[in-house]
Amino acid sequence: MPEVIFPGPEGRLEGRYHPQREKDAPIAIVLHPHPQFGGTMNNKVVYNLHYAFYNMGFTVLRFNFRGVGRSQGEYDQGVGELSDAASALDYLQSMNNNSKHCWVAGFSFGAWIGMQLLMRRPEITGFVSVSPPANMYDFSFLAPCPSSGLIINGTADRVAPPADTTTLVNKLHEQQGITITHEELEGADHFFKEPHMDTMIDTVTGYVKRRLTENTR
Repeated sequence: MPEVIFPGPEGRLEGRYHPQREKDAPIAIVLHPHPQFGGTMNNKVVYNLHYAFYNMGFTVLRFNFRGVGRSQGEYDQGVGELSDAASALDYLQSMNNNSKHCWVAGFSFGAWIGMQLLMRRPEITGFVSVSPPANMYDFSFLAPCPSSGLIINGTADRVAPPADTTTLVNKLHEQQGITITHEELEGADHFFKEPHMDTMIDTVTGYVKRRLTENTR
């Protein structure tokens, strides 16, 4: 898989770019968990999400936020990381002008960043938020949430308690014109340690495949 370096707001960003042969393939970016708690683009959940999207026919980019790996800059409380994600999407779109679908997937901190990116980029047609930390970050900016998506978490998540995720989902359910699908995996922790990783990826794959055959937002 080609390693890529592309320009970000604070210097270069390091990523892994996985193109399809088809010029009009859908595109997806995958966002990693918290940089200050060991989060990188090679996190197991991020890596597996990347390949799940690739195996569904997406051209995929995952990357390291500023200050992680070979990406320049330093941690910026989520503000700069959102700018990094926007730069990553710009880069991905510049290489794939003919894509009809654009998705964002994020894990934990990356899910929070992904949802913010969703609010700023109307071309995003779907999202996957894995273990969104609704207890740590304010998600009230999702008013209204501009596109349908999947929120998935485990019932044994001690980092982002399931009750907070359910509260977030219930708020989003009140909105018109979009559908938030919520899946809770029984017994899974924040990181979907085995045997739950495969179940999580299968759930994501099933959801995205179904959405690609529908014409709804």
